Amino acid sequence: MTAADPRIDVLRARMVVTEDKQYSRDYLDPEKRSIANAVQVFFQDGTATEKIAVDYPIGHRRRRAEGIPILRQKAGSAFAVHYGQAKAAQLMALFADRAKLEAMPVHMLSAAFIR
Repeated sequence: MTAADPRIDVLRARMVVTEDKQYSRDYLDPEKRSIANAVQVFFQDGTATEKIAVDYPIGHRRRRAEGIPILRQKAGSAFAVHYGQAKAAQLMALFADRAKLEAMPVHMLSAAFIR
């Protein structure tokens, strides 16, 4: 597991995390509800990477059109790893038909996930 790698703790010990007060305000602003974040790496020789900031990452409601295809791909991959390609295709077809999914009784939906 990557998180158990002792080199991760060495890296964590070198990190400095600071709050950007504007990000906090934008998160609480009902018109924005931004979940912004930024990262910049500073090296021992005094150089640094460019600061990269993202106000609305994929998955945010303002980027739903971009996020849905990625979510579908991620779900399909996860289903395939766990259930195999054939069952994954069945599950993806089920979730692609919203009317059918919403009309399905809960016990049948649960049964669809049983191998």
